[in-house]
Amino acid sequence: MNFDAANIRRLRPLTGDGLQLYIETYGCQMNVNDSEVVLSILQNEGYRYTEDIAAADVILVNTCSIRDNAEQRIWGRLNEFKAYKKKKRSLMVGVIGCMAERLREQLIERERLVDVVAGPDAYRDLPRLLRQAREGARSVNVLLSQEETYAEITPVRTDKNGVSAFISIMRGCNNMCSYCVVPYTRGAERSRDPETILAEARDLFAAGYREVTLLGQNVNSYRWQSERGTTDFAGLLEAVAGIDPLLRVRFSTSHPKDLGDDVLEAMARHSNICRAIHLPAQSGSTRMLELMNRKYTREWYLERIAAIRRILPDCAISTDLIAGFCTETEEDHRQTLSLMEEVGYEFAFMFKYSERPNTKAARHWTDDVPDAVKTARLTQIIELQNELSLRSNRRDVGKVFEVLVEGESKRRSDQLFGRTSQNKVVVFDRGDRRVGDYVRVRIADCTSATLTGEAVE
Repeated sequence: MNFDAANIRRLRPLTGDGLQLYIETYGCQMNVNDSEVVLSILQNEGYRYTEDIAAADVILVNTCSIRDNAEQRIWGRLNEFKAYKKKKRSLMVGVIGCMAERLREQLIERERLVDVVAGPDAYRDLPRLLRQAREGARSVNVLLSQEETYAEITPVRTDKNGVSAFISIMRGCNNMCSYCVVPYTRGAERSRDPETILAEARDLFAAGYREVTLLGQNVNSYRWQSERGTTDFAGLLEAVAGIDPLLRVRFSTSHPKDLGDDVLEAMARHSNICRAIHLPAQSGSTRMLELMNRKYTREWYLERIAAIRRILPDCAISTDLIAGFCTETEEDHRQTLSLMEEVGYEFAFMFKYSERPNTKAARHWTDDVPDAVKTARLTQIIELQNELSLRSNRRDVGKVFEVLVEGESKRRSDQLFGRTSQNKVVVFDRGDRRVGDYVRVRIADCTSATLTGEAVE
């Protein structure tokens, strides 16, 4: 895949004379990247991207099934689309992604809201599915693939800043955590050819992007074998970082059982690999971790934290935490709180346990922690994390960080915001700086969520 005029055009949404396409995306970063792949596929078929839902001929909703409230939100949104269908009878509505894979029958049958259903591995088939829908047939393709990675498709970037972009390096998951629906909605794990990943990263850098995030359900298990040899995640990470020192490289998500010292040492060798690791713990209790089928213990997790601190002393660590998983006791919950204190996370994604149909947890255990208890425990987790984030940010006051500018501050037009290598948001006076610049900023103050400072020469 060479960098040419066609690829330059496809980095940004195209315009044309075809049917107007509107896409809403819910859920994880992987879904954002998938929507950009879908947009690329359909624009090649003549569809024209629009951000005005009222003007759309086709509405696609890229969905998430990770929690029940995510699905309920999408059901509510589909009901809202009835008003658009009344105004424009030719309007087609499609549901794509994880919810399409999990609830295909219900989506087609329920009140005739949906015309097209496509799972995460069926996006190449969307042009045909939409043609069928225009002819009056309801169209479904939710076949999962052992090979599909969309490797050669250049995503059409829908981000606003033109600075940071996502690159999917693999699809699917083999971990089978007992609470998680992802292996059932995204299929088995498969890695993408590293040459296509490097080509995409080079194209982005040439187009002015200054940061890429390598995405996978478990990036540490990335592995590609060919006649050229074997590329593991540490090797891929170094290859992307080697494109140019001005290209920042991030990645998400790491599974604790697979985070080896080789990745940490690769990060240490390249200053443009960001000093931030998202390492989901889910619980601080080894008993809970065993029920969750996480394949590590509290002690193993803390050993990985110690390795990060030893090899990358300036690295920020974030995590995912679940409150109220099946049979969780107050002691299990206290162990999660103590893990948070011991690690001192910079930030976290925190949720109440939401039972997902057909997962191992749903088949074998009762969702027996009362919702009020889940809520109380989650509140404690959130309150502690807010305090940990504030402590971490206070330690940064007086230090100087290199900040990649992402945009204008939401509160003041004379200020810009960007992120440090540690993925912390910094706000500072604009001066003559522009989006995409690297700026050295001395931190003067902070909240639990944001650093503020002044640019230094």
